[in-house]
Amino acid sequence: MKHISVLIKPASSLCNLRCKYCFYANVSSLREVRSFGKMKPEVAEKMIENIYADLDDGDQLTLGFQGGEPTFAGLSYFQAIVALVKAQTKQIQVHYAIQTNGTLINESWCRFLKENNFLVGLSIDGHPLYHDLNRVDTKGRGTFQRVLHTKHLFDHYQIDYNVLCVLTNPLAKEAKKVFQFIKKEKNEYVQFIPCLDDLDATEKSPYALTPKRFASFYHQLFHLWLAELRRGQYISIKLFDDLVNLLVHRQVTACGILGNCQVQYIIEADGSVYPCDFYVLDEYRMGYIQDQTLRELFEQEISQKFVCDKPPLSTLCQACPFLSMCHGGCKRMKDAMYVDEQAQICGYRSLLKEFIPHIEEILSIVQGGVA
Repeated sequence: MKHISVLIKPASSLCNLRCKYCFYANVSSLREVRSFGKMKPEVAEKMIENIYADLDDGDQLTLGFQGGEPTFAGLSYFQAIVALVKAQTKQIQVHYAIQTNGTLINESWCRFLKENNFLVGLSIDGHPLYHDLNRVDTKGRGTFQRVLHTKHLFDHYQIDYNVLCVLTNPLAKEAKKVFQFIKKEKNEYVQFIPCLDDLDATEKSPYALTPKRFASFYHQLFHLWLAELRRGQYISIKLFDDLVNLLVHRQVTACGILGNCQVQYIIEADGSVYPCDFYVLDEYRMGYIQDQTLRELFEQEISQKFVCDKPPLSTLCQACPFLSMCHGGCKRMKDAMYVDEQAQICGYRSLLKEFIPHIEEILSIVQGGVA
């Protein structure tokens, strides 16, 4: 049984916000075509057909949607995708997911997401002040209250959602405030996304996370989280869950956690396919989903080159006790959470040194049942 995942950008890099640290705005600016607009119906139809070509009865498929802002494609686009999937004859278990800034969501969207069991990633930057400083609309206005309203709509409609928090270097100083907000809003599932420098950066952005600040944030967060766990309250922090899955269950639940790239199948609005969301660039285009199946795209030379290309390990990595489980980590996250050569520190190693000794305690509490 296969489980295939694809990430679709139905509105390309189009977005109604102007987040100050947006990595995809930078990536798309480095292409010949910055935005491919909204996906046309004929591309969507051929896309579903060619995705299903490599599937067999009993397989699973996850269709994820991202941007830009994917809801910019309109509710009718997603209704059409669901209809195309339902029209397929193979017996495939399909999972839907979408990442959204939440500002365009209304009750019609909520009914659709609930009816079709979408898992939603809702972007909230962990603290009202920092959210409104960075996640602004085209007029420069903060969006926190609009997004919080959407969160409450999701709660009302009982939609499954995770909170996605971009961990900027300034926000990483505020672990306690972020955790207090998580508790106050009863956020059960939270993912912190390291803020990255631009691909073509010539100097460090003030928003870009550093390994030192990564280590400091997770040092504070881990102890706050563990104290809450000991009180019987479990909050799912994605990186902590990934570590438990890796160290205990020998399961890889995060791309790049073992330091090996995999082809992720990122499908842009024009049907072009890329191996990784961080590298949706002309030189990494594998082909077009309306012309080839996923298997045929995987067999392209550019796909194999992407998987095999790996930067050399730093001297700090080579002497690291966790090298066998990390192998240098995700190459795009390298400067955000792993090695700072100049300071001779690794943020991820600092976290592992604190986290691993508590594995048995964490397991015993979780397996014993928490409220």
